[in-house]
Amino acid sequence: MASVDECRQALQELAARLNGHAGAQERIDLDRTLACRITDLDTAFHGRLEGGRLVDLVDGDDPQAKIALNTTSDDLVALVHGQLDLAKALAARRVSIKANPFDLMKLRKLL
Repeated sequence: MASVDECRQALQELAARLNGHAGAQERIDLDRTLACRITDLDTAFHGRLEGGRLVDLVDGDDPQAKIALNTTSDDLVALVHGQLDLAKALAARRVSIKANPFDLMKLRKLL
């Protein structure tokens, strides 16, 4: 099981990667709050997606988040490091994403 610090680091790596790619790709019109809930650690992080960037990432849950990702600590770290395919993880129910269908299509372009 990955630690809370390892999960925080993985999300910061993801944010850095998205922020680095945001200028190179076409602007993604997606301005939504995001919560990442780590089920096996009973912890969460939240932030905001703005134009293809992940910003304002902090500890704690946001129950009102428009996009919610639920997964285990190990699966989160594996996803960020490219060791776990998101589509396969979703199909196997190792990861769940709650968002409206239009937001899911836009998210797909980011990932």
